[in-house]
Amino acid sequence: MLNDSPSNDSPKLGHNIGFIGTRFSGTDGVSLEAAKWAQILWDHRHVSYWYGGQLDTDPAISMLVPHAHFNDPDIQWINDKVLRHTTREPEVTRRIFALADHLKRSLYDFTHRFKIEILIVQNAMTIPMNVPLGVALATFIAETGFPTIAHHHDFYWERDRFSVNGIGDILRMAFPCTLPSVQHVTISSAAQRALSHRRGCSSVLVPNVLDFETDPPQIDDYNADFRESIGLEPEDIIFLQPTRVVPRKGIEHSISLIGALDNPHCKLIVSHESGDEGNEYLHVLQEMAEDRGVDLRLISDRIDEIRRTDTEGKKLYTLADAYLHADFITYPSLYEGFGNALIETFYYRKPVLVNRYSIFVTDIEPKGFQVITMNGYLTKEVVRQVQRVVDDEEFRTQMVEKNYELGKRFFSYSVLRRCLRVLITNVTGMDEL
Repeated sequence: MLNDSPSNDSPKLGHNIGFIGTRFSGTDGVSLEAAKWAQILWDHRHVSYWYGGQLDTDPAISMLVPHAHFNDPDIQWINDKVLRHTTREPEVTRRIFALADHLKRSLYDFTHRFKIEILIVQNAMTIPMNVPLGVALATFIAETGFPTIAHHHDFYWERDRFSVNGIGDILRMAFPCTLPSVQHVTISSAAQRALSHRRGCSSVLVPNVLDFETDPPQIDDYNADFRESIGLEPEDIIFLQPTRVVPRKGIEHSISLIGALDNPHCKLIVSHESGDEGNEYLHVLQEMAEDRGVDLRLISDRIDEIRRTDTEGKKLYTLADAYLHADFITYPSLYEGFGNALIETFYYRKPVLVNRYSIFVTDIEPKGFQVITMNGYLTKEVVRQVQRVVDDEEFRTQMVEKNYELGKRFFSYSVLRRCLRVLITNVTGMDEL
């Protein structure tokens, strides 16, 4: 370890925690969960510092290292050479380890500058978006024995794009590394079992969480005109699909549902854009909605991380504003690493249709949440259940209140606090949360 340990006769209040990742910026799942961890740690006097290739954190407590980002040109060059190939050229190997050495030196600088005592690595040793960074972390931890918590969000073996590669030796070494000073954290029981099977190491299961102890915001002066601003009437029924427009989100099922309800007041609203996966799926959805007479509205241009006005003078709302105005949530995903949008649905007390994706089946459904489920296809019975929820206010209220209370029990900050207490105590020997 690079820093002196706290003296046993004069215990320090809190520790300096170093968060390591490719980016801590925006609303991606890794950044959001890292911020929640940092908040809980701060509540208990632990100070967080940030290392990454893209940061929106305070520069005074951050180290920005461009080569740590997966979009850096040198990192992209390596990815192009090692993915979809079963071997790699010697020059690729040389550049991987040269960049890893550069990044390892920056890790030494980071831990010295901020007197870091515990590292929390957010997905950088899990999925090889940045191969040199994973190698740098593995060698740095091997050289120092640095106490490290590796928070794994999605492993490379869960993604088809990494199934053919020329870096099998490096993946076994660094994604993740299994050194004695590393504690592993997984977000689902399936990931926990896979890590044990593939790497022979145990992990602590820490689900993604929300602050259920604090009631969600309400409709206020700013968001009161949300429906009007996206062209809806007061009597319209908003079915919100709070996801990106990508095939694994199963939005075609949401369109089929609205079509089957056969109510012109039912509108399907999609909150996010297509992202970097192209617009072909979007065009298919638009054609399908037109054929079935479904009013499909894409409002990603009206949703932002914060409330503000764009360059054209239009009000931009947050995703929370969309949730507050929604009448029903559609979540027919084919696959999810966890399902943050589902937990958000419970938090905002909204009824939901869920396609029974694997993590829902193993980690969420057994908790007793009251949702409408489908098994890969829409049936008349599913449509009937949705119609009942829309029509029966008393039944709907009972459903969402039960889900909120279960969310508080299983996916709240108190759950994260208990898990972090174990992880930090394993390093310090003292119960500090």
